[in-house]
Amino acid sequence: MEFTESVINQYLADFILPFTRVSALIMTMIGFGARTIPTRIKLFLCITVTIAIMPAIPPTQIEQLLSFHTVLLVGKQTIIGVMLGFVTVMVVNTFTLAGQIIAMQSGLGFASLVDPASGMNVPAVGQFFLILSSLLFWVMDGHLAYLQFVVASFDTLPISGGELDSTKFKELAEWGGWMFATALSLALAPLTAMLLINFSFGIMTRAAPQLNIFAIGFPITMMAGLLIMWLTFGNFLTHFEMQWQRALDFSCYLIDCRAAP
Repeated sequence: MEFTESVINQYLADFILPFTRVSALIMTMIGFGARTIPTRIKLFLCITVTIAIMPAIPPTQIEQLLSFHTVLLVGKQTIIGVMLGFVTVMVVNTFTLAGQIIAMQSGLGFASLVDPASGMNVPAVGQFFLILSSLLFWVMDGHLAYLQFVVASFDTLPISGGELDSTKFKELAEWGGWMFATALSLALAPLTAMLLINFSFGIMTRAAPQLNIFAIGFPITMMAGLLIMWLTFGNFLTHFEMQWQRALDFSCYLIDCRAAP
């Protein structure tokens, strides 16, 4: 059995180019792309997924493997994978941002932890929201959904097909506005309650100037913040489901599964 150069090049192209798209998704997706996961495990997962989906991918139409055209194709696959993975990051960071807003307004922002995913100090409330949203992402099979997206993208966006629509990059940046809108809507009820509490402290200061508002107001604000966050915590799942559905619809639009929502 003989293997010609064209057969070897074709086999390498059928593996390397899908591997680039899959690895770009896994390296940027929430959970898999965390710093706490060793690079060898990520690499092994990328290779395993690529080998598993290779029979379902149409053969790559490429004349020469070592060429500038192949470099452009590798860049295209990287962009597609990063775009899909970036959507998952924005979904989870929506609730991290909401937790940071609530923490800073309720005086809980002084308690900060190191986020193992980004290596930055974030308020404990934001870290709690990050952990909870990440768990919901796994519970709702978000990792499986985006692996299905990347497999389906080889049919809608072939490796050697047409060019990417440049308007999608602009729409991806604009879709990030949902991150701030959802975070603000989730934190709106606690912010309104904390505003009323601070307003009442202002009235107390005017009525009794001899009171040390910093001595009594700070612990009351912290306790009220925890109580209000507990009372309004039922909205978390509703906001997550809405944001998750927007992410699925937009991801389908990115890979041309259906029209934009």
